[in-house]
Amino acid sequence: METRDIGWAVRLMRNGKLVCRRGWNGKGMWLAFQKAYPDGIPINKNTAEATGIAEGTVCRFLPYVMMRTADGAFVPWLCSQSDLLADDYEEVA
Repeated sequence: METRDIGWAVRLMRNGKLVCRRGWNGKGMWLAFQKAYPDGIPINKNTAEATGIAEGTVCRFLPYVMMRTADGAFVPWLCSQSDLLADDYEEVA
């Protein structure tokens, strides 16, 4: 049987799939790979207010993993030690 560890999860996400962990308590939580904007995009009002950079300024963004939380919101995700070493990742259907 294939080990479904963090490496497995990252490979799936890089190929456009959503993943979650069986061990997570929240319903509807999942991870997705957010692609980079290597040529940049104009930043919006929220980002301008947070950074002090003028709205509309073109900024480059690097890729990151984002999480859909149990309440349906999105947040950049940083894995915990438990998530890093887990082997119960699953593809979200």
